[in-house]
Amino acid sequence: MTLPLIAIFGALTLLAAFLSDRIRGLFLFTLSILAVYALQPALPIRYLDFWLPTAALGLATVFWISLRGADWQSALQRDNLLSAAWMGLLILTLALTRFLPSLNSLLTPSTPPRLELVFAALLVVTTLAALTGRVRFGWVHAVGLVALIVLLAVLKSPEASLWMAKMLRLANGQSAETASSFDIRWLGISYITFRFIHTLRERQMGTLPEVSLREYVTYIFFYPALTAGPIDRLERFVKDLRTSFKPTQDDWTVVVQRIGLGLFKKFVLADSLALMALNAQNADKVQSTGWAWILLYAYALQIFLDFSGYTDIAIGMARMVGIRLPENFNSPYLRANITQFWNNWHMTLTQWFRAYFFNPLTRSLRTRKFPIWSVIFITQLATMILIGLWHGVTVNFVIWGIWQGLGLFIHNRWSDATRARVGEWASTTLRQNMLNVLGILLTFHFVALSWVWFVLPAPALAVQFFARLIGM
Repeated sequence: MTLPLIAIFGALTLLAAFLSDRIRGLFLFTLSILAVYALQPALPIRYLDFWLPTAALGLATVFWISLRGADWQSALQRDNLLSAAWMGLLILTLALTRFLPSLNSLLTPSTPPRLELVFAALLVVTTLAALTGRVRFGWVHAVGLVALIVLLAVLKSPEASLWMAKMLRLANGQSAETASSFDIRWLGISYITFRFIHTLRERQMGTLPEVSLREYVTYIFFYPALTAGPIDRLERFVKDLRTSFKPTQDDWTVVVQRIGLGLFKKFVLADSLALMALNAQNADKVQSTGWAWILLYAYALQIFLDFSGYTDIAIGMARMVGIRLPENFNSPYLRANITQFWNNWHMTLTQWFRAYFFNPLTRSLRTRKFPIWSVIFITQLATMILIGLWHGVTVNFVIWGIWQGLGLFIHNRWSDATRARVGEWASTTLRQNMLNVLGILLTFHFVALSWVWFVLPAPALAVQFFARLIGM
């Protein structure tokens, strides 16, 4: 999110803070829908930057119907029908801005498609939603989960994205020769998908609260957290959304502190560090070992400040309207081991994977009588590889996941084997502090070195940079 957009959405959120509870809910619903379009980057494939947000809203509508289960006809209540009509009207209004060039550049990244095509798309979504209410919901949820995972895998794979870009260009009457894997950039699709999967899985387990269409769409596309998280849980989010709220002095203090800190982290510190941080362009140009380490340290700090800065802004903006988004970072670089690091880095992501992959896989392996050490090895390695693949389906991200998974496993085994002896040795405060400082330094460098695989796109380039780090 750019500074001008942060300013615009911040001002609108400030306005929402003084509205009545019911009007504030409708206002946040409207802003979240508009944000899906306004924040979407312009794409070279004609009209795609309009169709992707529309598709996301259509998926939300279909999934919300499926979450109603056998009681889907209750979805036809007046408030839900009005919310659906309002959402459709907003989309049609955005399409109409094709006739007002001064407006469509503000509300949509490029000129929207013809009105009759948008109207036809809304009819398709309405038909799918109606059909969803007449099939077995177990099948809808299973197919939906598989489709979401496949979609994310395709979008995260450069080869698959390139193939899809070529197909879309040809279907649009555009040349496929200039296609690129960057032609398809779907704003916030990772976080949107995770929220979809969360609601579908909780529905399968029977633990999902009943929510209205307005509440569900606001949760999925809540604009402060749309682009960079954190990943909230529906039941917690809706509880805040339904609670009567009038901002207090303490709330405003939090708002000012978090937004101010976030802006400083992101636009002053992180953007300054980006000028010298490790990237694919400067990795093979650095000539000295000292400068190689400076580039690496700069990137380690940049990625933290950039990501945590956006989180601070999101938490502060949401607090203006009574939504207490979960924390995402808690001084991760000051943790004394890799396990503590991952318990404090992108916490909502690790909690999501723990709930929907790590814990179920652990239970499954234990029921099959796997040795404890093998359960720990398989689950930690598989989880971190998946987190790597979530960032991108490339060899480098797989290696990064293996690096982190092996680090977690080795620390787990080492900690179990040496806990008693370390406890005996660290019998004084001085020794405990020494051990803690040593742990922080080792953990920071282990994580910092892993960022080489994360930021450099080719394994050969990463290996070359590692060689430079050790003076080769």
